[in-house]
Amino acid sequence: MNRPARALSHGFWTCLGCRQLVRVSPQTQSCLCPRCGARMHGRIESSLMLTWALTITGALLLIPANILPVMTVIYLGAGEPSTIIGGALELYQNGLWGIALIVFVASIAVPVMKLVGLVILCLIVQWRLNVAPRQAMRVYRVVNAIGRWSLLDLFMISILVALVDMGAIAEVEAGAGSTAFATVVVVTMFAVRAFDPRLVWDVYEARLQASTAVKNKTHRETE
Repeated sequence: MNRPARALSHGFWTCLGCRQLVRVSPQTQSCLCPRCGARMHGRIESSLMLTWALTITGALLLIPANILPVMTVIYLGAGEPSTIIGGALELYQNGLWGIALIVFVASIAVPVMKLVGLVILCLIVQWRLNVAPRQAMRVYRVVNAIGRWSLLDLFMISILVALVDMGAIAEVEAGAGSTAFATVVVVTMFAVRAFDPRLVWDVYEARLQASTAVKNKTHRETE
């Protein structure tokens, strides 16, 4: 069974910005895309190492983001700091289960899902796991798509801080947890950008070549 030809093996690079195929010489280390001007590489340099570093950083920052208060609502001179989980539980207990669900999904579920997805992709490439590349690419697309929704909670806090300023009556103050959470969102976005999805197909191609070599060796031994 003939496998489809790979662009890289025929001297073509793919621009990750506009998906243009560009023919390059074997000595070329990097170049600019003639269509959109983006920097092109055969593969993103140190992609796996950089993705691991950013993913681990995001996972560590997720701890203070959930432990430290994200905001404090002061009403008539009294108020208590609220964490992300505590705020979601308080909204649920007050009957605002819809808003509580949005906060939970945007601020807890999405960041965790994104970090887990990045870890899965890194393990597939590093350990050369026998995972269908189409499945791995679905994980990559989901991780890439859901990242922006993590900013929903930060938008809500910034709007509240800007609008709710009624002097001694009511006031909303952002906490250290919001800074940590914002850093988690930014770091995971950079992690997705750093991961080169073409590495998944490199692993798949290496597995196919190894399997073909084993079959050829077995065939020669049986003759």
